[in-house]
Amino acid sequence: QVQIVESGGGLVQPGGSLRLSCAASGIMHGIYGMGWFRQAPGKERELVATKFSGGPTTYSDSVKGRFTISLDNAKNMAFLQMNTLNPEDTAVYYCKVVTMWGKKVYWGQGTQVTVSS
Repeated sequence: QVQIVESGGGLVQPGGSLRLSCAASGIMHGIYGMGWFRQAPGKERELVATKFSGGPTTYSDSVKGRFTISLDNAKNMAFLQMNTLNPEDTAVYYCKVVTMWGKKVYWGQGTQVTVSS
C-alpha cells in the first residue's frame, strides 16, 4: 500500500535551519507532484511549497526566500530546506503526494517543527 513518511522535524532556535524529508512508497506509475503544507495550533492547514511535473514551483509568501523545495524523482522523495526559521514557522509539517495515474492525493502523518529559544 501507499506510505508517505516525513522526517527531519525537531526543535531549533530562531534563525536556525532544518531539512525535512518525505519518502513515498507503494506508488505505481509515478508521481505527478509533491508538496509541503503546515498546520499550526488553532489554525488551518496551509500551503508551504509545491513542485509538480512540468509546472512551476510554488511557495507561500511567508516562506519565499527562506525555504526551498526539491524532489528526487528517482527515489520518490521530497525535501524542504528551511533557513532563517522564526517562531511563526512552528507547526506540524505534512507531505502531500499526487500520483501521475488518477491524480490521487496522499498525505503523510506529519513532522513537528518547533522554533523557540
